[in-house]
Amino acid sequence: MTVKELLRAHTVNHGNASAETKCEGGHASSAAPAATVAAGRASQELGIRRAEFELAAHLGLIAVVGAPGGGRPRVHEGEIARLREQPGFPDALVERVRTVGTAQGAALLDIAPARFTRLARAGCVSPVTFYLNRYRAVVWLYLAAELAAFAAREPGLLAGRTPPGMRTMRESGADWRARNWRSQRIDRLLDRTTDPWARTAVQASALDPVQLSEVVDDPYERAYLVRVRPEPVFGRPGSMAAREAMAELTLADDPDEILWRRVNLTLELDRAREDRPAPRPGDDGRARATPPDGTGARPRAVCPAPAAEPAAPPACTGAPRSAVLGRTARQGLLARLGWRGRGAG
Repeated sequence: MTVKELLRAHTVNHGNASAETKCEGGHASSAAPAATVAAGRASQELGIRRAEFELAAHLGLIAVVGAPGGGRPRVHEGEIARLREQPGFPDALVERVRTVGTAQGAALLDIAPARFTRLARAGCVSPVTFYLNRYRAVVWLYLAAELAAFAAREPGLLAGRTPPGMRTMRESGADWRARNWRSQRIDRLLDRTTDPWARTAVQASALDPVQLSEVVDDPYERAYLVRVRPEPVFGRPGSMAAREAMAELTLADDPDEILWRRVNLTLELDRAREDRPAPRPGDDGRARATPPDGTGARPRAVCPAPAAEPAAPPACTGAPRSAVLGRTARQGLLARLGWRGRGAG
């Protein structure tokens, strides 16, 4: 289909509110926008594997839009046409989402696998996804393009003696891989929506039910957060073991990280409450769900974003860690958060 045909079809379908489109299973549906296709169909039209498509969408390389009334994200046909016209398509796109494990990553950086693992555990390189091996152990995967960029940026960490900060972290058993994966995943989900309640739901997804109920004490608000949470394009494991691993890895597990997430959740919740109240029984849907983005572009926040979590510890950056998470600046929130931390008396 040519670009002119796509534009003509979009104009006709836009004027016909009752036009039906095919959904992912091949059945007609009037809920989906007429000019969009499901993720499976989009990956076929782009000539790439479904896993490659989903990772590209997760990274923001392919713009996706939410389906009206919820459901899995979809892709504008115009976005597919745009990608097809890019130089080197589809090989260039596939290379940008190529992932490697520890052995391949070490070979790419020309270092020993043990050194690569130390760099990853210290947070110098961050995994983008994972899978479970036959022993149900988590195997982290990294973007090859990000590893190449790291090698060019930090050649001193690839050879010679390990920096003292990294040695200290190794001796203490610190491992930043899961935390960095969570942080990047949350940031990319936040990039896909400007709706205050959906952004609050993304922040809430990193806290267990007990932590969440301490910050969001209204049960109707907690239920609404579940309803409006953005549907991920990438990282929906199929097996029960993979789902359990995903559920465990998405939760903050360090007191420092938990406090960070509670602070950001509180800030987003304040903005959401100012925008509109969560629906209550008998509201007749006056508090709307997450509005779909109609442009296909990656949305940006219209309000000041919560403070970004450091992507790497001092062992890799050489800088102090935001004065231990900006302890002085956040003091006023601690009483409201009810935070005492582990081991507090």
